[in-house]
Amino acid sequence: MLMAMFIRGLDFDETTSLTRAMTHSGEVLRWPSEWKGRVVDKHSTGGVGDKVSLVLAPALAACGMKVPMVSGRGLGHTGGTLDKLEAIPGFTVDQSHEAMLRILTDVGCCIVGQTSNLVPADKIMYATRDVTSTTENIGLITSSIISKKVAESLDVLVLDVKIGRGAFLKTEKEARELAIRMVKAGNGSGVKTVALMTDMDTPIGLMIGNSLEVAESIQCLKGNGPKDLTDLTVKLGGQILYRAEICETIDEADEMVRKTLEDGSALKKFCAMCKAQGVEPAKADSLCLNGKGFDLLPKSKYQTELKSPKSGFVVDIDPMKCAIVSGKLGAGRTKAGEAINYAVGLQLKTTVGEKIEKESTWAVVHHDEAELGEFLIILNGAIVIGDSVPNSKASRVLEVIT
Repeated sequence: MLMAMFIRGLDFDETTSLTRAMTHSGEVLRWPSEWKGRVVDKHSTGGVGDKVSLVLAPALAACGMKVPMVSGRGLGHTGGTLDKLEAIPGFTVDQSHEAMLRILTDVGCCIVGQTSNLVPADKIMYATRDVTSTTENIGLITSSIISKKVAESLDVLVLDVKIGRGAFLKTEKEARELAIRMVKAGNGSGVKTVALMTDMDTPIGLMIGNSLEVAESIQCLKGNGPKDLTDLTVKLGGQILYRAEICETIDEADEMVRKTLEDGSALKKFCAMCKAQGVEPAKADSLCLNGKGFDLLPKSKYQTELKSPKSGFVVDIDPMKCAIVSGKLGAGRTKAGEAINYAVGLQLKTTVGEKIEKESTWAVVHHDEAELGEFLIILNGAIVIGDSVPNSKASRVLEVIT
């Protein structure tokens, strides 16, 4: 069956029908009727430094939404939301439907792993796709992603479809085809769905690696995050609030999300979510609220500074080279179930477009092995310094597909 789908392809109607069948192959989450219209979520196709979920879920909860975010682990070059959260001592991503209901009632958001009886057909089909070389198929990818989101019984779903060197989809044509297919499958399954095609040619934010990304997410929740991370969070959240008819305009919706990052309400939701998912209250408060809690996060044995080879302007930072090194240091997996090192990763000290002086630090490598060896060669080839200011993009959002 999978070979037939792979060879002949699936049209829009077939994709939607497959999505529905997969959705109802197991448990479909149910929520109180008074939440109708406010149960929302987001899905990203994965990128480098993509910690948006950690910021967006509590921000939406602070806006009055219910966010039952079912996330995944990292595999390949892209980090996993669950792995990042597990860098926080005590954070438990395995939650039952009953526990999710309780957390959503008390806090408004939770970030959990897929339960064993949520879309079981996807697990069987994905395992079969993996060994029959039928993974790279738009229809099958769409049904795999959307079926899990529909099984969450969502009212609104926003999709972050990455495009560029640090994404799985390298070309605009591929990204648009997947975005359109997922939007149609979501809407065809009764979920208001919108997709944002977003730029993934440079790392998101300044941190790559699990505990490092948690620390950066908390800074963003305090209103001190990198501009691109804050902007992407606001744009994704604004689309959700607008589609949920909480706000009359996109601009009003964007501002509502941004305000939660500035007034501390999103940070409080994140702190409450940590406590509800197993973090000791005192540790959660220390991590989130008093500004001195980053000592709770795993830290690497060594930090090595990388120096700029010359003065000029940062023209490029290659996300894949950064991700490859971070992964090989231990922050990622080469196969499912492999243990990861929460402490290691890469901390950028500059971004594309900024001026940099010769011998100034452009990145810090956080590592546990004393020698970096070939990794230094790879990373020194990741940055390009030019004589003039490169053209910069005002936003990572390239297009909205409804």
